[in-house]
Amino acid sequence: MSMTDPIADFCTRIRNGYAAKKRWVDVPSSNLKKRLSLVLKEEGFIDNFVFVDKEESKEDIRVYLRYHDNSPAITTIEKISKPGKRVYVACSDIPRVLNGLGISVISTPKGVLSNKVARELKVGGELLCNVW
Repeated sequence: MSMTDPIADFCTRIRNGYAAKKRWVDVPSSNLKKRLSLVLKEEGFIDNFVFVDKEESKEDIRVYLRYHDNSPAITTIEKISKPGKRVYVACSDIPRVLNGLGISVISTPKGVLSNKVARELKVGGELLCNVW
C-alpha cells in the first residue's frame, strides 16, 4: 500500500506515541524523515533517534520521545503543507510559532531547517509542519 503523505504519518506516529505515553516510536525511514528527526532533536523536542534495521532492505527510525516531569515535550505537532495544497513561504514571511516557543519546519533549497535557522540563512521554502 502506498502512502500519500509520509510526513503526516510521521507527525501522527509521534502524536500517538505521546498520547500512549510511549518511550519511543518506530517510523519507516526516508531521507526527509531523517532530516526532520534531526531538526526536532536539535531544537530539543525529542531525546534522540537511531536507525533500526527491520528487514533486509528496510530501515526504521526509532524516535525517542522527550518528557518533562511526565508531560510531553511536544504538545502539538501539526502538518501545514498537504499534498492537495502546498504552502510556500518567502524568507520574509517565515512564521513565528507561539512567539518563538515553538518551531516551524521548512524544506528549503539548503535542506530541511527550522524557522530560526531558515531566517538566519535568509531562505524560504515549503512549510512542512509546526511543533510546540
